Amino acid sequence: MDRTTIIQDPDYGNKAEAFEAFDDIPTNPNLDRTIGDVINARYGRRDVLRGMLGVSATTALFGTSALIAPRAAQAASASRYVFNELTWGNDERHHIADGYDADVLLRWGDPITADAPEFDVMNQTAEAQLKQFGYNNDYVGFWPLNDDATRGVLCVNHEYTNEEVMFPGLGRQDRVAFEGMTKELVDIEMAAHGGTVVEIAKDDAGKWSLVRDSALNRRISPLNTVMTLSGPAAGHDRLKTSADPTGTTVIGTINNCAGGMTPWGTYLMAEENFHGYFWTDVLDGEGNPDVSAQPEAISMRRYGVPGRWYNWGQHHDRFNIDKEPNESNRFGYIVEVDPFNPDAPPVKHTALGRFRHEGAETTISSDGRLVIYSGDDNRFDYQYKWVSAQVVTEENAVFGSSLLSEGTLYVARFNEDGTIDWLALVHGEGPLTAENGFNSQADIAIDTRLAADLLGATPMDRPEDAQPRGDGTAYIMLTNNSRRTEDQVDAANPRADSRFGHIIEIKEDGGNHAATKGTWSILVLCGDPAIAEVGAKWNPETSENGWFGSPDNCAIDADGRLWISTDQGTGWGRTGKSDGLYSLETEGELRGHSKLFFRCPVGGELCGPYFTPDSETLFLAVQHPGTDGTKDLKGFERDSTFEDPATRWPDFDPAMPPRPSVVVVTKQGGGKIAV
Repeated sequence: MDRTTIIQDPDYGNKAEAFEAFDDIPTNPNLDRTIGDVINARYGRRDVLRGMLGVSATTALFGTSALIAPRAAQAASASRYVFNELTWGNDERHHIADGYDADVLLRWGDPITADAPEFDVMNQTAEAQLKQFGYNNDYVGFWPLNDDATRGVLCVNHEYTNEEVMFPGLGRQDRVAFEGMTKELVDIEMAAHGGTVVEIAKDDAGKWSLVRDSALNRRISPLNTVMTLSGPAAGHDRLKTSADPTGTTVIGTINNCAGGMTPWGTYLMAEENFHGYFWTDVLDGEGNPDVSAQPEAISMRRYGVPGRWYNWGQHHDRFNIDKEPNESNRFGYIVEVDPFNPDAPPVKHTALGRFRHEGAETTISSDGRLVIYSGDDNRFDYQYKWVSAQVVTEENAVFGSSLLSEGTLYVARFNEDGTIDWLALVHGEGPLTAENGFNSQADIAIDTRLAADLLGATPMDRPEDAQPRGDGTAYIMLTNNSRRTEDQVDAANPRADSRFGHIIEIKEDGGNHAATKGTWSILVLCGDPAIAEVGAKWNPETSENGWFGSPDNCAIDADGRLWISTDQGTGWGRTGKSDGLYSLETEGELRGHSKLFFRCPVGGELCGPYFTPDSETLFLAVQHPGTDGTKDLKGFERDSTFEDPATRWPDFDPAMPPRPSVVVVTKQGGGKIAV
């Protein structure tokens, strides 16, 4: 299906729906390669820096418990998550399990600096938005500023914007002509992208609030935030533009989905669907972008550039590939931010690869090295991890550290026998040579997907968040893949037309996250277990409230317990339930047992989640409320607009549209979450 057909189709009533449908088209050209082809192509025939947590395919579903449990196992029949499960549903409000509060902490438009104007939704400006909380909050990170963690810095990504519920008078837009999207509105939505860094504090009553006069508070945006580039691609000719002939500086970051915090407290922003922000006026006969005359044509096709999701390139030349063909090579990286120094320019670390990074979750390996897990969130793309060359020390655990520029990037091959190989993306090794278009490590950094194709990595069902645990275990969220056919099924992606996703557990050899081999197993196959053709697999003790679809983000709390947030998108991927947060057992006889803890208002996606070090506070991000898969009170699909949204959460003010917001969860009376 071509882009024009998708975006004009009445079944795709909002930006999120249209994007998801268009992005359902994979860009990996190697889907018909056998494992034999792959092998032949490659082989030719302080306290650990404070705060860090210290199988075969036939046993893939409910396999053995953790090789090294994070704490002593409880009785097999007793859930480690102590709360009364929430009943599933889908309505205008958010809901939390009994005994807990879920308070709105920050909303789109809230002023975050002392000199910021109050939010005026009818008179928005880019200047005001640059001092106000951004749109569509996704990743949330927290770092304590005092010993008892009652003050801290909160870091929040702002992934994208929904103009139909953000601006008055636009309604359901023509996503081809972008009628009504003026430069003034484009600049506002650019200012609403990026990130927010703020100081927050907890009062004696246990409630959190913004410290508005903090010197740490700031916005990061693609409109005006200057960043530097580091690593092998910095200064390369393919990163040079007319505005930056050195190839070492870039303005802004885009589509920041999940992310991570380093062990020393810097904030990592993952650039995901960067391709959608680039424009061209050159179209083929079906209305699709035509890059055949571009010098970067092969790379652009593999990355889906230009996506033309936004019309920024009509007003800002750097987002128009006809005028600046190299600009897109400067996006798709992991961005490091120093939350403690507002004057420090963020750094894009090219050594960590260029792809649609979902997240950048960190840990320290048993031999002391920094490890970062990151998935490429596209159907039939790959799971990666970074391992630093040096061990982490007090001297190098700093912002802009060489720990993020000197090391090895690996891509995963999930073997049919339940083992995993981490394949090194190193210039000069195997097929990664000049003969195959890789003249240096810079080309691998820029064209990471093409390099991973040559190594024969396993095409996955949209690898999203990946969360490492301190014992050498990692959990990989695989959201869905409706494009996988029966003859493309493999052990790690066992369902064709996988509409509800699954979760893989990795056990690195020796419990060492830096290992190049390990084992994998499937923790759960998501979806409704009552519908046989779905093929869902859960622990049989899971209730009708506890199963879910489309796992997206995840977190591990201080007790080593796994929590999952969902993103069902729209249409075929929806279960009828709202998105929410679920506990998921990983150990013992209850392995694969899930319980619903929090659910979103209608049309919202749940992001975050992030625990304070004591696990007494949980931060959640409710993104795009009132948009995805919205229905009226009779259950019929409906458009959601600024004037007539599906919900006015969280304000429920008739003059205010829905506002993406960060929610803070605490236990009534205090104490650890779910204990």
